[in-house]
Amino acid sequence: MKPTYLAGLLIAAFCSTSAFAADIVTVYSADGLHDGNNSWYKNQFAAFTKQTGIKVQYVESGSGAIVERLAKERTNPQADVLITVPPFIQRAAKNQLLAEFTPDAATHIPNSNAYYTPIVNNYLTFIYNANLLKSPPENWDALLDSRFKNKLQYSTPGQAGDGTAVMLQVFHSFKSKDAGFDYLGKLQVNNVGPSASTGKLTALVNKGELYVANGDLQMNLSQMARNPNVQIFWPKNENGERSALVLPYVVGLVNNGPETENGKKLINFLLDKPSQSRVSELSWGMPVRSDITPSDAQYRTAVKTLEGVKTWQPNWDDVEVSLSADISRWQQVTDSE
Repeated sequence: MKPTYLAGLLIAAFCSTSAFAADIVTVYSADGLHDGNNSWYKNQFAAFTKQTGIKVQYVESGSGAIVERLAKERTNPQADVLITVPPFIQRAAKNQLLAEFTPDAATHIPNSNAYYTPIVNNYLTFIYNANLLKSPPENWDALLDSRFKNKLQYSTPGQAGDGTAVMLQVFHSFKSKDAGFDYLGKLQVNNVGPSASTGKLTALVNKGELYVANGDLQMNLSQMARNPNVQIFWPKNENGERSALVLPYVVGLVNNGPETENGKKLINFLLDKPSQSRVSELSWGMPVRSDITPSDAQYRTAVKTLEGVKTWQPNWDDVEVSLSADISRWQQVTDSE
């Protein structure tokens, strides 16, 4: 074989590989937005591919677990886009797993910064089996009742974003970490045990294997059609107030990802007006853009579900700083080490 011919083959092979790689973007995401036959993710990924020719490779795991995977791949990143929830997105940024990138829509999105941007608004919820319980537990103390022994479960703080949110909500409802940890220690008597996935708990509540579990508004509303016994509630604090932690999905560009430019294109696509306008219609989430108010039935249902519930959020940077210590203390008080 002539040298020039061999060189030509090598160049052709290189160009072919490069062209193939340029047609891919890889997304690491927390679960929730991919559920259903025509979810927002599935619908918008297909629309993105049709518009750009770039195929979306999707990898899903728990909110904390997906960041851990990204960290393990630090020296050889496999993802281009990360979508998870606080405080794990803050942890990813702090550990330099995210690159600086300001999406085109950032000026219309509150709480956007140089490293990450909210992509779908969402809220912590609790669910109960409305077929087996005449009414939801009225308050936090009601969940300590012996009838919930081995019939109550919440996903594991530190692994699942919703589980971490439960811990933070308890701190908020009891007005201090000490009081919150004291309550979680008492609640452990009824808790079935650890669960890395929040989404799997819904089917268990629907079947009656559990009476009560945690969730989030977007995910639970999307699951209720397939789980007709499930209803959403929020327990009251000692003042009779029901509150819900704001828990948005947040997107960031992976540092040194294999297809950075494709990652930027996908982020901009998911944050543009046409895409954001369909978040509630397709996946029961709420758009993050301040210049969009959907009119679809799902959006109206989500807003109505939140009536009478006070939404709140902590300083997520502070939460990230103390998270490891808080998880260790949670493990001690629940004997979950």
